Amino acid sequence: MAPPPPATLPLLERLKMLAQTLQFAWFIGHFTLILAVFRYLLSCITFSTYTTVAQGSYRFAFVAAAATYGIVVYKGYVARGRLGGSIPNDIIKLAGDENVQYLGMALVWLCSRQLLFALLPFAIYSFFHVATYSRTYLIPTFQPSPDAGPASPSGRPAAAKSSPLADQIGRFVKTYYDTSMAMVAALELSLLIRLIFTALTFSSGSWLLLVVYFWFFRSRYTQSSFVQAVVAHSTARIDAMLSHQSTPPAVRQGWEVVKNAVRRLYTVTDLKPYLARFQQQQGPGKKPQ
Repeated sequence: MAPPPPATLPLLERLKMLAQTLQFAWFIGHFTLILAVFRYLLSCITFSTYTTVAQGSYRFAFVAAAATYGIVVYKGYVARGRLGGSIPNDIIKLAGDENVQYLGMALVWLCSRQLLFALLPFAIYSFFHVATYSRTYLIPTFQPSPDAGPASPSGRPAAAKSSPLADQIGRFVKTYYDTSMAMVAALELSLLIRLIFTALTFSSGSWLLLVVYFWFFRSRYTQSSFVQAVVAHSTARIDAMLSHQSTPPAVRQGWEVVKNAVRRLYTVTDLKPYLARFQQQQGPGKKPQ
């Protein structure tokens, strides 16, 4: 990412330079998402989630999410020219990127019925993105760091002092980031369980939504140590609950059947062997001229 605007420029010029960057549009998207989620939470508190304002806030939050992740995908692939090989290889490359995965899920939730748990992971991510951007760009733009002091006896120039507010934000992010990512993982697991029970009612579109979200969650499990830890912790808790002698044997056996079925499903849906076979059939790519 580019550095903040030079401190030597007037404030209006610094703001103008900042607002003209694609990164600023990314920040506005995340900030807008937080506002939309906050408005929707107010509707949840007042049990009015299906009013026009509440529904608009919910949908607009996912529009903002799609815009922000779309910007990241554009900068990461289109602007840098990382797409240009064969279409299957480009699809494989995009499908393995978590930003593409969240972009896809934002569009899916935008077109699906309202679920509060679907919003919360995006809101948590946006909160930390807004905090980090404010610390790195907004605060230095409004309050540029004073010039570095004279060189030390060793010949090294003294580091410029950063804003106390920026330091506080940095400490907050460092302290609570891991906890918040674990919370996101727990919310995503809870959402998967919710969708499973919803699918058992055979409501319209529930199975299709479950299949799409399962692929998303499977990718998250493969890529995220936080999701792996939450799944392992939840499994261990259920194992401990069912280990008591008072638990009927049929219940314990049923739980073992469920775990084995999930493991088999995870193995069967691993696309790496199929992708490797496909790439072997394609042969080595042609070198650019």
